[in-house]
Amino acid sequence: MKLSTGSMHGGRPTVFGRNGAVSSGHYLASEIGIHILRSGGNAFDAAVAAGIALQVLKPHQNGFAGENPMLAWPAGEKKVFAVSGHGPAPRAATIEAMRELGVTAIPGDGFLGAIVPPAFATYMFLLKNFGTLDVAAVLEPAMAVAVDGFAMADDLHHAIARMAPRFRSQWPASAALFLPDGAPPDPGAVFKNPALGSTLKQLIDSAGGVNRAAGCDAATDLFYRGEIARDILDFATRVPCLDATGDAHTSLLTLEDFSAYQPTLEEPARYSWNGLEVTKCPPWSQGPVLLQALSLLKSFDLQAMGHNTASYIHTVAEAMKLAFADREFYYGDPDHTESPMERLLDDSYATQRARLIDQASASLELRPGGFAPLTEYAAVADVDQALASSGDTTKLDVIDAAGNAVSITTSGGWLTSSPVIPGLGFPLGTRGQMFSLEPNHPNCLAPGKRPRTTLTPSLALKDGTPYLAFGSPGGDSQDQWALQFLLNHELFGMSLQESIDSPTFSSAHWPGSFYPRQATPGSLRVENRINENVIDELSSKGHRIEIDPPFSGGNTGVCKKVIAADGKPLLSAAASPRLEPAYALAW
Repeated sequence: MKLSTGSMHGGRPTVFGRNGAVSSGHYLASEIGIHILRSGGNAFDAAVAAGIALQVLKPHQNGFAGENPMLAWPAGEKKVFAVSGHGPAPRAATIEAMRELGVTAIPGDGFLGAIVPPAFATYMFLLKNFGTLDVAAVLEPAMAVAVDGFAMADDLHHAIARMAPRFRSQWPASAALFLPDGAPPDPGAVFKNPALGSTLKQLIDSAGGVNRAAGCDAATDLFYRGEIARDILDFATRVPCLDATGDAHTSLLTLEDFSAYQPTLEEPARYSWNGLEVTKCPPWSQGPVLLQALSLLKSFDLQAMGHNTASYIHTVAEAMKLAFADREFYYGDPDHTESPMERLLDDSYATQRARLIDQASASLELRPGGFAPLTEYAAVADVDQALASSGDTTKLDVIDAAGNAVSITTSGGWLTSSPVIPGLGFPLGTRGQMFSLEPNHPNCLAPGKRPRTTLTPSLALKDGTPYLAFGSPGGDSQDQWALQFLLNHELFGMSLQESIDSPTFSSAHWPGSFYPRQATPGSLRVENRINENVIDELSSKGHRIEIDPPFSGGNTGVCKKVIAADGKPLLSAAASPRLEPAYALAW
């Protein structure tokens, strides 16, 4: 394929370098990643440093007690690993326990939805197994940002402003941190989190004076078996928190839950498409829906339809509906649920399913494949939206010149999810809200089980080596937008930046992953930059159209590696300029 820098939609170019590339949700995190690479670290060192910095810089999108699923390619191993980055439910969390509390759907705020927070252990696991630097080198940049402060961004300001009444009335520790003078800091004001800086200092000190592996173990022990774990649990199990059920609850987590947690390396889901091997996390994530969509779309000539024509958008949207229907009926933690991935990704199954796509009419039904007796799966309960405030997600991708690559989707532990823990500077996450309370559902709540998450990094190989590390924030839209990026770049020859900037569309046709897990059959959100005649034609096919402002969807980031004409690696990166902009740098 001819190398093209493309045009500068949104005022941004694709960036190029020979030594490393980083794309992340904040310019300082991307700069920290490049700094680590310049200092002799590899892609995994850079990812840990940038990832923990993102938790400081974007506490409305990811937090220190959140989740961070990863796909990692260590050049020495020559294979892709899925790194779980996803915590389990407490041992006391059962459907029966929720029913005794009168809970019909796990709320998205408070403490009932708290799972074991996996993010810190997973970053230490990545550093220990694949990194080269010590704990201090990768944690000190984030500590400096927390202690010295950073400029308040517009998106963080608005998130704090939305939550300010609740902080004042219910969450005094959150008010003390995020409303330092009684009001949200203005955009551009210096914002500091000294308590989180102190927590990072404790972790650095615990790892001092030993080698990298022992340091990672020591810091992990402090967080999950030591003083930090006890502080978290003392607060979350002692102080009831009002949540979206209208009641106050404490957490079900225990020190035994924390102590038992270990990140794992797993085989990713994978699918061969258009000369690429596209890999995703297993079906404890929604990741395989992107692979299923690619398999379905093999039955159609998308290039002949033309980019973002009515027939193209209709076909892609209908394929996603079928893939997400299978997600609802078959995806769950493989340690607890039999998810038939081999059959779901079989080309003959995809060909059969693709025949369900009617080019003249949008489906208004949820149509999973027929591997199981569907009557066993009850519909998700209809729950009124109540107090819960949603958070968001951010993205991190890193590739280095040695061929190491990592794609991370980091989220949870939001400032909107639960109160800040006094003295620690961060709240617990509420990923448990994604569990179903229907006993026969593949994603039903069970002790020690991981809830099926929306978090879904992507790593594509070409000729057996990393080619694209990519993905998007956006809940159930993450793989819809990541799919559109991949089609834009690989089928329509757009540059990385053009592929990201191109107008997007998404659906909420299936039951949502977040509380209260409602569906909007036939919905199709489209950016208003899509041609008006195309939108009218989509409406005539039965799509229930909602028009979004320009540059409002698909906040994608990506890093790419190719071999240039001189035989040396050429790395590139791009990031979305949308409402909560991401930033790409290369060296």
